Amino acid sequence: MPGRPSWELSSVRNAARLLKEFSVADRELGVAELARRLGLGTSTVHRLLATLADERLLERSPEGTYRLGLAVHELGASVAPHVGLHEAAMPAMAGLRHATGETVQLAVLDGMDSVYVERLESPYTVRIFARVGTRLPATTTSTGKVLLAALPADELEARLARWTPARPTPHSITDPATLRRRLREIAERGWADNREESRLGVVSVGAVIRDGAGEGVAAVSVAVPVDRAAAATMRRYTTLVTDTADVITRRLAAAGG
Repeated sequence: MPGRPSWELSSVRNAARLLKEFSVADRELGVAELARRLGLGTSTVHRLLATLADERLLERSPEGTYRLGLAVHELGASVAPHVGLHEAAMPAMAGLRHATGETVQLAVLDGMDSVYVERLESPYTVRIFARVGTRLPATTTSTGKVLLAALPADELEARLARWTPARPTPHSITDPATLRRRLREIAERGWADNREESRLGVVSVGAVIRDGAGEGVAAVSVAVPVDRAAAATMRRYTTLVTDTADVITRRLAAAGG
């Protein structure tokens, strides 16, 4: 290609071009569409997709389309797009972990998934499984539900129209009417809980973090094994989590985030 340095690896450039085709508007893409956009043969795109999926940079859906994988979110948690959120959130998250002694997590919404971008581990022997980059159905987590509840009504309906209910535990919500009712309650009170909906034996409470424009950009949560989740304890944690989300929101606004 004219103007390109002689040392350039075309396969690496094509892989980078392919990854950059995925966006908020185009979360899932197929082989034919990617080949058309990139001007490459379908066999070349197949090889690129297979390699990127093997490295967890992409993941393949049951329908044969692809979306960004966990490795991208793990990388993204440590670079520029999340720097402002990271810097605003981490001191407050550290304070929340100190006050509760439990696992504290920061998550963002991706479609109908909650993706964990920061976490501070509990010092207890019994810990929570999720790690940075973990993706869970938003309807099964406190962070995901509070972020869904913060969406504008039209955007929420558009996402729910494409929702495929997941049932990782018997407590998971799978009925659209029940979910809508629960999200309305969450929007009114400003926090969400997870009652063993993503994993048996684990409960959590989460609150939304807003940017300077008032839009929900992330959520912070405390996750607790059920044997440490007495009602009075969870009421206290709910207050601490909502206060922490407010602190992070103010820090984001002050930083222009």
